[in-house]
Amino acid sequence: MCTTPEEWLRTIRTEYLSAFIRNGGAAVKFVVPLEDIPSNELSNMLRQASEQEGYLFTTVDAASTKVHMIDKLFHRIAAQIDWDDLSRDFIKELLTQEGLRLPPAGGGMDLQSLAELNRREQRFLRNDIKEWLEGRIFHDFEMSQEFRIAMMRLCQDQLEPAGPSAFLSDTVKEWLRGELRLISALKEALIFQKIVRYNARHMLFSLAHWIRMNGRSGLVVALDISRYLVSTRSHDPEEGFFYSIPALLDVYEVLRQFVDGTDEMEGCLIVVLAPPDFLYDERRGLNRYDALKMRIYDEVRDRRRQNPLASLIRLGTRDQ
Repeated sequence: MCTTPEEWLRTIRTEYLSAFIRNGGAAVKFVVPLEDIPSNELSNMLRQASEQEGYLFTTVDAASTKVHMIDKLFHRIAAQIDWDDLSRDFIKELLTQEGLRLPPAGGGMDLQSLAELNRREQRFLRNDIKEWLEGRIFHDFEMSQEFRIAMMRLCQDQLEPAGPSAFLSDTVKEWLRGELRLISALKEALIFQKIVRYNARHMLFSLAHWIRMNGRSGLVVALDISRYLVSTRSHDPEEGFFYSIPALLDVYEVLRQFVDGTDEMEGCLIVVLAPPDFLYDERRGLNRYDALKMRIYDEVRDRRRQNPLASLIRLGTRDQ
């Protein structure tokens, strides 16, 4: 027995998006359409539900992103985040909590305007804001150190967009998106290492926490791994990457780490979209990696009804 896409989405929205994830929980779900249900259709359905519930929604397709390299996965997610919007909202909330008057909607949010509006000396106000940012961001150890430093820089540059170090804001965003060529460009920002495989997972967890700090419900990631199940290399480069068996095993290990790391994540839902071969292909399917299979596969299940809260969900029609 399969679950229809509408039933699955209703369960995700009711049991996860509206309560569990919003309250700081985390989950990893695997969805396998057993009929010809396009993954982009499922992704769009999930996007609509997520955005209606106040989440930031991102998509990652293995056809264009090497998901087995978790740093590439993070960079692809980071490229879909409006970092300026998040830091701007954080600054507004912080200044309001500290009792400062803000310019009217549409007015400038620069440091000089704030100082004049609140009758403060600009240099003293700058020092106060830096101290407030340190207390709220740098001392929040739910986020990794590099991520905290980066967010402080983005927030500071919201107030001084034309300051002497304003170029660092764009450099920080390039670093987050994996576009930065030389890490030395961030020496002034006190960031000394690139985002690589050993720290990217913590960066993703930090991002989910940062999103919630800015009033959003959390982060939803739709992760399409269909390309990893393709066993024949195509001569058409537009079809995307072709993955070897070692790369396939690597992506299963990355997914296994996400499943085991849900206690460390906050406000994050990862939905893995996979083709039927994920269940049935002996060479590339789930049977190839027991460490992941033992965590998500339902060895015992009702033939008439599927558990809607299971880690692995098969989508189709009711009569399958």
